[in-house]
Amino acid sequence: MLSRRGLLAGSALALLAGCSSAEPPPGPPPVPEPTRPSAVRDPVTVQRMHSAARGTDVDLVLITPEGVPASGLPVCLALHGRGAQARTFLSLGVPTLLTAAVRAGTPPFAIAALDGDHYWVDVGGDDDPQRMLTDEVPGWLAERDLRPASAVFGISMGGFGALRFARAHPDLKAVATASAALFVSWPDARSRKVFADEANWRASEPLLHPADLRPGGLGVWCGESDPFLGADRKLVKAVNPVVSRFSPGKHDDAYWRGILPEVLKFVGERLA
Repeated sequence: MLSRRGLLAGSALALLAGCSSAEPPPGPPPVPEPTRPSAVRDPVTVQRMHSAARGTDVDLVLITPEGVPASGLPVCLALHGRGAQARTFLSLGVPTLLTAAVRAGTPPFAIAALDGDHYWVDVGGDDDPQRMLTDEVPGWLAERDLRPASAVFGISMGGFGALRFARAHPDLKAVATASAALFVSWPDARSRKVFADEANWRASEPLLHPADLRPGGLGVWCGESDPFLGADRKLVKAVNPVVSRFSPGKHDDAYWRGILPEVLKFVGERLA
């Protein structure tokens, strides 16, 4: 018969044995590997990006021809007009029009549209769309296995921004504007309440720097009932672009939808 002392000793040994065979307490969960954006797989992708240059988040809308691998495609930036946004190019039908152009023989390329503001230039403060285009967008494209932008297209205010971008990047293969919002005088520009002062406008206004624009890669489109017709004609006279089209139309979506097939063909042929 076990004594009380023996019984207690046996119980203690059993307890120690049980402790030694128990599973160790679980450690902290593993830290996941940092992720990077993957290559573009769908014809249309919309991603929210933080732009330090603009001090805000922006949409990055990527459009590629349907059925064409996006990896390594040349890229055309698309700059929207005042009061619009990057997604405006979706409502204008660019995905369908780009696919149709490529199927008709235009060399394939990708379009990268972004959110901008105040004529896509630095007007003072902490919001600089041009710096976003120059310093940040190339990295965003590379993360998605796309080449740096070698073309730019802009509508209205975006046309102003496209020409400003082209002045700083003379190696662009194609620059296209539709109804470019240009200003022939400071009073005209001042009425827009965008530019910090006359010096800020003069430094940015494409009409005052025609020698900075390369005519061989420039295409200009404008409707004959557009309020910017006179300014766009002045641009054509000063630069003599390889393509200039003035046709019936207003400063509206209907006109832009009508000319987009020709614009996309113009860009694609020069990016090939």
